[in-house]
Amino acid sequence: MDSSSALSIVLLLCILTLLSLSPFISSSPTTIILPLEKITNTQTQSSLSTDPWKTLNHLASTSLIRANHLKNPHKKATHVSTPIYPQSYGGYSVSLTFGTPPQTSIPFVLDTGSNLVWFPCTDHYICQNCSISSSSPKSNSVIQSYKPKLSSSSKLIGCQNPKCSWIHHGSGDDIQSRCQECAPGVTNCAQICPPYLIIYGSGSTTGLLLSETLHLKPKRVPNFVVGCSRFSLRIPTGIAGFGRGEASLPSQLGVNKFSYCLLSHRFDNTEKSTQLVLHTGSGSGDTKTTGVKYTPFVKNPIGFSVYYYVGLKKITVGDKKVKIPYDFLSLGADGNGGTIVDSGSTFTFMEGRIFELVGSEIENQVRRHYKRASEVEISSGLKPCFELPKNHKGMKIELPKLSFHFKGGAEMELPLANYFSIVGNSQVVCLTIVTNNADTTRGEGPSVILGNFQQQNFYVEYDLENERFGFRQQTCK
Repeated sequence: MDSSSALSIVLLLCILTLLSLSPFISSSPTTIILPLEKITNTQTQSSLSTDPWKTLNHLASTSLIRANHLKNPHKKATHVSTPIYPQSYGGYSVSLTFGTPPQTSIPFVLDTGSNLVWFPCTDHYICQNCSISSSSPKSNSVIQSYKPKLSSSSKLIGCQNPKCSWIHHGSGDDIQSRCQECAPGVTNCAQICPPYLIIYGSGSTTGLLLSETLHLKPKRVPNFVVGCSRFSLRIPTGIAGFGRGEASLPSQLGVNKFSYCLLSHRFDNTEKSTQLVLHTGSGSGDTKTTGVKYTPFVKNPIGFSVYYYVGLKKITVGDKKVKIPYDFLSLGADGNGGTIVDSGSTFTFMEGRIFELVGSEIENQVRRHYKRASEVEISSGLKPCFELPKNHKGMKIELPKLSFHFKGGAEMELPLANYFSIVGNSQVVCLTIVTNNADTTRGEGPSVILGNFQQQNFYVEYDLENERFGFRQQTCK
């Protein structure tokens, strides 16, 4: 039996187990501030930190896997804030609290590229191929999970509930197709919403939809739809979907704007954090945040409706415009091409043709100063890489600036540390952008995915009310 068949059997068994679980599960303006929070991952940290190039290779690989998933997802006025913590696995996390009475806060990966909010659920949660503790042979023994039987407000979502269609899009409004145990015309059928199976770039999860109370000081949000996952593959912690769909946290809370400032990955797995800020209730009109540059969100005419598309008009290296074909940067009538912003990706992804042109221009401007480090490119999974002088510390490093120019005139000039990485005491620097090495034709899905590594030390704002994306370079702390 091959691994894919074995995994399919495991997933099927877990879905059947989920169905047996059901008997045990019982408008003023506000700003909510949530900490972007830490998830301890001691095994990953200890195994990667000893080899900096292995760490870069891991982040490059996961960024590329994530990009391939985002490009092909269907193939296989309250002020609330919470801390945001950078993690060694390349993401950022927040903590959320559910239940009546409130249970212990659970960490969630902040993900603007997906919709559903889900947590590890019950004492029997299984996570296959998950490494989160070096002290325990059973990785799931340290995973924080939610206990539905301990909450009086926990309820399973029924198959006739319109919210069931938030995740079962294929059935659309055809309730009978997902409520096959219900007699036609019956409006009080007891059948629950079918189990979900969500596939991410790095893994997958399956579970049942719950209606539960979410606690976001000072708000208490009843009847919040959340996934109760019983089995996951390579995803040990929950995910907080911040995408544009109905099931996402911003949509369910009626958020009109949210913002964050991502700490440098230099602080991975530390107690340092910044704030995720959610604005709900009455909007603020067309008021702009001081010093923030804005570009309008772009609507995809065909699909990928969960993503935040922006109009990237050109890329410059140094003062030179890279001549990128128009159909790569623009969002085509077929729904492919264009640029999205994704907090769940680490390194920015560029379609093969775009990366080739940008990388070549960088090399043209750098090779007069430094030579290529081909061996490091193989070990790190990144390119181009360049050898620096042996005593480069304290010296001015001659590397060109990299800027993204968006519709409306907004320019994001990246700090050097956001697109080149010097690891430890190494004398090599590598570009932290990945590609799928595709041919020169445009592929499916977005052509550019702006990852969180390139968003470090930027205040980033998603103004949903005015349909615009804003950013301002600053030191996040």
